Order: sequence, then structure tokens, then C-alpha cells
Amino acid sequence: MRLGTLLRLGWDRLSAAILIAVGAVAVILGWMGVSGADLPSKQLPYLVSGGIGGLYILGVAAVLWLSGDLRDEWSRLGEIKTMLGALAGTDLVDGEVLGVVEPLRPEQAPGVAAGAR
Repeated sequence: MRLGTLLRLGWDRLSAAILIAVGAVAVILGWMGVSGADLPSKQLPYLVSGGIGGLYILGVAAVLWLSGDLRDEWSRLGEIKTMLGALAGTDLVDGEVLGVVEPLRPEQAPGVAAGAR
């Protein structure tokens, strides 16, 4: 697969990986700043910017990663529904349960038709 296609399809996981690195760096820099300051008044800016900001960035990265996983699962479920729709005219699958009144023709479900030959 070409790099452009891979980036277009996996933009959320790429963004999540970048944000994980940025969030980890922010948390580490915040910890280094807090450990080097003696007074709590000098530690507070590091806690706010590095600690809380870094954890927020890591949370956004987790949401982006899960979004990519959910998108993959929904596309797989769509493929399964298409395959079951192609089988709706046979005795293997009840078309009424799927909400398909008439079976799909092979040109309507190209993945199924190519695999069945």
C-alpha cells in the first residue's frame, strides 16, 4: 500500500501516536520541573502545564486510537451485512431478519461475488 493511502486511512492512529509522544514528553518535562523546584509556588506551573496538560494530550490520543478501532469494526460489520444480504435469497439466511426484502444481485455485492467464484 502506498504511503499516501496509508496516511489517509490511518490518520487517527498516526495522530494518536504523535500525541502520545508529545504527551509523554510534556509529563516528563513537568516532572523534571517539579523535582527541581523546592517551593510549592514554583512547582505549580510545572504541574499545570506539564502534568495536567500532558495527561489531557494523552487522553485525546487514547480517544483518537479508539476512534480508529471503532471505524475498522464498523466497516467490518458493513462487509458482513453485505455478505449476508447476498445470501438472503438462499435457505442459509432469513432475509426478513436482515431487513432485506429481495436478495442482492452479485453486482450489488462485489466482494461476495468475487469470493464465490
